[in-house]
Parts: sequence; structure tokens; C-alpha cells
Amino acid sequence: MVKILFVCHGNICRSPMAEFIMKDLVQKAGLEAQFHIESAATSTEEIGNPVYPPARQKLAEHGIRCAGKTARQLQKSDYQAFALLIGMDRANIRNMNRICGGDPENKIHPLMEYAGRSGDVDDPWYTGDFETTWQDVLAGCQSLLEQLQRK
Repeated sequence: MVKILFVCHGNICRSPMAEFIMKDLVQKAGLEAQFHIESAATSTEEIGNPVYPPARQKLAEHGIRCAGKTARQLQKSDYQAFALLIGMDRANIRNMNRICGGDPENKIHPLMEYAGRSGDVDDPWYTGDFETTWQDVLAGCQSLLEQLQRK
């Protein structure tokens, strides 16, 4: 089973979008039994809060539900529990390395790396642009799934 943890700053916008987009892609491919997918935050600011309403709405526009998801913080133990820890931006990657005590097994990667692009998934909490975030996260998740299926 491939265990993937998507990570952003607060776990209310980008990483839950990635979690539920990836779950949707995996389900549509009939691969649910082969994957375990979650998301987490690097900060404590939103712990226990639900997915931010505009992010929830963007998922719903595409028929994806995220009911019951609440923000949780990345723990050092997640490094051993997951095969891949996927960050949304450079600051997330730095904080993931700090929380996990480094990345000796090369498990921590930026999402856009899988889409063949450098750069970050912009935080729609600040930009207000949930459509661009949707497009970036979808491209990253689709490419990640394709790469994992080839392995």
C-alpha cells in the first residue's frame, strides 16, 4: 500500500484539496485498496477546523466531498508512517524537514515536482484564487498517480 501525506501551512485549503483530489483520482482508477491518503499542516493555527469553505466549494464543483475532514498537524512519527510527504510550497518543505528531523529517505517532495514544474502551489487563503490552486493541485496529483502506476 502506498501511503501519501499532503502538507500545507494550515491544512484547510491546499493539502485537503490535494488529499481529496487524489482520493477521487484513485477511486476513479479503481485503486483504493492500494492507497492510503491523508493531509496535515505544518502550523497549529487551524488544528481541529474544517476545510475552508471556498476550498470545500471548489471540490464540490467537481463532485468531490470532504465532509468530516479537520486540520491536524504533521508529527515526526508521520515520516515513518508515510511513503511520501508532499508539500505545497518551499516554506512547507522547510517546516516539514524541521518537524520530521530531516529527510534521510528522500520522502519529502514538492507537489509541482510531479507535474514537471518548479515553484509553489500558491496559497488561496492569500490569493483568493481557488481555481488556479485547483488546477495546480489537480495537475500535480494526476502526474503523481501516473508516476506511481508506472512503478
